[in-house]
Amino acid sequence: MTHEIRMAGDEDFFGWLPLFEAYCNFYDTELDDAKALIVWNWIRDDANPLEAALAVDDEGRPVGLAQFRAVPDTLKATRGIHLDDLYVDEEHRGAGIGRGLIEFVHARAAELGTGGVTWTTAADNAEAQRLYDELARRTSWVTYEMDA
Repeated sequence: MTHEIRMAGDEDFFGWLPLFEAYCNFYDTELDDAKALIVWNWIRDDANPLEAALAVDDEGRPVGLAQFRAVPDTLKATRGIHLDDLYVDEEHRGAGIGRGLIEFVHARAAELGTGGVTWTTAADNAEAQRLYDELARRTSWVTYEMDA
């Protein structure tokens, strides 16, 4: 089965939603209607930096997503992309979709002139890290979070 990777369009909401919900569930985060609509509106708003790419199967059904945004890199005085969310439907894992989505985002970063993509993942997400270690350099940066 082949998969096309393309930017999400207005008509993709109901294909995107189950993937985003599964992603949220993977990270033990509840997705309610309000949150889903806020994130979707960010994706569809040209004034917001968040974008989404979808991997679709032969029938046009979304089976993977990547949500990302352009960010400034002050140390290099350029712009790159931060990959916020990456998810592939469990039934379609192992078919190269995750790799294809990351490579698609990397190509978008090259359009900005840097080719740079950064992302984080949970320390216990070993399955994803096997792919990430093949594609990118693991850094020594430590991530912190401060709650509102």
